[in-house]
Parts: sequence; C-alpha cells; structure tokens
Amino acid sequence: MGKIALVLHGGAWDIPPDLVEPHRQGMEKAIAAGWKILQKGGSALDAVEASIIVMEDDETFNAGRGSFINAAGEVELDASIMNGATFRAGAVAAVQNVRNPITLARRVMEKSENVLLVGLGASRFAREQKVKLCSQDDLLTLRELDRWREMQSDPDFKSKDAFKKKRKASDTVGAVAVDKKGNIASGTSTGGTPNKHPGRVGDSPLIGAGTYADNSIGGVSTSGWGEAMIRVVMAKTVVDLMERHGGDPAKAVQEGLKILVRKVDGYGGVIALNASGEVGIAFNTPRMARAYMHTGIAEPVALV
Repeated sequence: MGKIALVLHGGAWDIPPDLVEPHRQGMEKAIAAGWKILQKGGSALDAVEASIIVMEDDETFNAGRGSFINAAGEVELDASIMNGATFRAGAVAAVQNVRNPITLARRVMEKSENVLLVGLGASRFAREQKVKLCSQDDLLTLRELDRWREMQSDPDFKSKDAFKKKRKASDTVGAVAVDKKGNIASGTSTGGTPNKHPGRVGDSPLIGAGTYADNSIGGVSTSGWGEAMIRVVMAKTVVDLMERHGGDPAKAVQEGLKILVRKVDGYGGVIALNASGEVGIAFNTPRMARAYMHTGIAEPVALV
C-alpha cells in the first residue's frame, strides 16, 4: 500500500509581490484541512473537497468568494471532481449563487447519473440537493469590482487574445489526494477568466482537461489558460504520460507543459500524484501557488 499524499495548487500566473504571502497562507490552511482528513483515515474525495472549500472561501483565490467578474458584471463558477477508483466524475459550469461549487460538483457525481450540469440547470440541481445557495453579493469583493471596472474601461483588453498576451490573473484552485486505501481523487474549482464572456467555460469543469484521476496511475489538476488546456486535454495527457514513464509524476508534468507550449503556445501549471503518492508539480508562469504533504516528510510545504 502506498503512502497517503496531498498536493494543491492555488493558481499559476504572475502573482504580484503583495499577494505572495496571502497565497502562501491560503495554501497552508488548505493543505492542513485536507491532510487532517487523510491522517484520520478519511477518503481522498473528502480531502480534496475539504481543501478546495478552504480555498473557495478564501477571497485571495479565484474560486468561490473573490472570483473574477464576467463582462456582464456577474460571477459564474466552474468546478469538477473525479473518483479514480470508479471513474465517476461530477462537474458544474457557469453556475451562479453557489459559494462552494466543488461540493455541488461532488453531488452531481454521487447523486445523479450526469457528469456535467451547467447554468440554471446546475443551480436548480443545487436547490434540489439542498446545497447552500448565496447571493451574488456574497461572492463579490471590492478587489474584483475594481479590477472589473478597470477592464471595462480598457479597450485593448476586449481583444480576443488579451487574456493570453497580458497574462491576467488566473487563480484556479485544485487538489489531488491519495488515501490510505490507495484511492485517488482530483478536483478543480475556478471563477474563470477576468471579464470573460457570459457562459464562457474553461478547462476546470471538463473531465480530462482540468481534472482526471485513475487509481492505477495517478491524478492531475491544472491551472492557467483554459482554452489551451482544453485543446491538448491536459489532465488526461499528463496521466497518460505518467503511465508511459513508469508512474513518474515529475517527468509527466514537465513533458505535459512542453506539449502545451509546442502545440498551442499555452501556459499554466499542473499538479500530479501517482499511485504511490509521489508528487509532480510544474508551471511555466512567473509564479504558482502550490503546496504538498505526504508521509515521507515532517511538515507541509507551501510555496508561491
């Protein structure tokens, strides 16, 4: 039986100096929440959900409260989660008024025969499942309102390649865990891109692009320019590379990023765990918030 392990990301982008410490502290809180569950014998799914909830509730990150505002002045959220033991997965996209979309994604996985629910349908399912709803004001922060107003007044930002060229903030959050039974789970949550077109969906809620888990190989979660991640099916590509390289997650994430750049000139970050609980992290952005913990080390590592 492999060791228990947990790896997180809190966004791959040009994190400004004044936000480095809040990101690091957020990573520490999130890894502590998930690790506590794994240490007590809890499931990888529970650890992934708990870690992501901490980041969704932390307005430092672009997930849940503090998410980016779309071009219509609204917050639309995406999330996904996958069980590597059963290949069951759940996801929601462009959902409003849900503070913790990762919880709703898990309900889709466990309480329905669907994989992906979007928009009003996802919100309706949340009500049916008694997932706690919130107002748009509960998700908005002054920081993001100021950012949105600035973008609205910037005509250059509205060009189709502006997000890629300007390396705008992309604080997608994610987690991958291996529990004591050897089960692997992965999850990802995001508010998308700043000033995005209403209804825009990136890689985070797409199984195989932003999230993937397979007990026999490993699990992956991604962050960065979502359109590029989708085009190379990034999460599944990295899992396949892990299998090709004898389960080596470090080699898989590095090669995955090379494919991302070579094929679609993409950028972002990837976290991975293999079936033995070994960690792989790679990014080609100026910074990436990340953290990991496994039974081979004494204390969690949190870096930005």
